[in-house]
Amino acid sequence: MSAIVEQLCGSSVSSSQVSRAAGLLDEKLEAWRTRRLGEMVYLYLDARYEKVRQDGQVRDAAVLIATGVDPTGHRQVLGVSLALSEQEVHWRSFLQSLVARGLCGLRLIISDDHAGLKAARQAVFGGVPWQRCQYHLQQNAQAYVPRKELQAEVAADIRMIFNAPDRTTANEYLARIVQKYAKSAAKLADWLEKSLPEGLTVFAFPTTHQRRLRTSNSLERVNRELDRRTTVVSIFPNEASCLRLVSAVLIELHEEWQDDRSYLAFESAGTPS
Repeated sequence: MSAIVEQLCGSSVSSSQVSRAAGLLDEKLEAWRTRRLGEMVYLYLDARYEKVRQDGQVRDAAVLIATGVDPTGHRQVLGVSLALSEQEVHWRSFLQSLVARGLCGLRLIISDDHAGLKAARQAVFGGVPWQRCQYHLQQNAQAYVPRKELQAEVAADIRMIFNAPDRTTANEYLARIVQKYAKSAAKLADWLEKSLPEGLTVFAFPTTHQRRLRTSNSLERVNRELDRRTTVVSIFPNEASCLRLVSAVLIELHEEWQDDRSYLAFESAGTPS
């Protein structure tokens, strides 16, 4: 920072000035991270990893991110938390902090099937329906395909289920596909029967919303922007510096979303009670 300021302005800054500036920035970022929340209709959850140096070692730190859609149809970045694991205790603490800040009114949670997240979600939001990300489900299925030449066929079968016009038809397609692979790929059939219904919750919600509720891909833009900023750093010197940069990027996105037109349109009875 000192070198940049000296080149731009012809004068340098001391380490104490840099520390004070960082301290003021951290106060503003912490105020944003702990601001009061309110009613959210949909909640998206995801995790990413950043390399952070701790005690002389480079470790992967889990960055948990929550975004939501409010009753006006606008997206918000609700919170971010960083820890050196993605275990249930981290997810549970993060979700509890959202509730403590006033998060309420949830109709649906969209996420992947992280083991720690699943347990924490059930503990904190046990009564809220869950939509498992269809994109990740499609990827997860490939681990159960016994032969490579079957992969494209299985992927097409799963897409047919996801693209069904309604839940009843999707269930019929699923039963047919499970039967299809019962003998030739028993493990796949068992996995499909158990796991795919977790990606069909979306059918209970307005058809105009379903495309945006099927997956957690709405967070892709968030991750792309974070990748662009964090790649320059490569390895963060500590957890505080990582949280500082990630929080600053998320604030920019949050403010941009507030100025955008609505992400989803709600009618008077547009969401299930």
